[in-house]
Amino acid sequence: MTTIPAARSEQRHAPVDGLRAHSTALRHHAERLRASAAALDWKGPEADAFRRRVEDLAERCATAADGLTRSAAHLDAHVHR
Repeated sequence: MTTIPAARSEQRHAPVDGLRAHSTALRHHAERLRASAAALDWKGPEADAFRRRVEDLAERCATAADGLTRSAAHLDAHVHR
């Protein structure tokens, strides 16, 4: 009978690290979207509608980042059992 060797530590943490990296990237995208929309020198109803859409997109990025962070924490807890 052959046994499968245990995964090396860096291999076990790779998925957690990937989730955290994606979470960080999404948060960065959300910040950039908000900053870019705020910096626009554009007035009027179309500008306001555009900014609301950008804010909605930034919020979706932040929500997804929160989910990835929770998933990483859950997976990390499982790996350290």
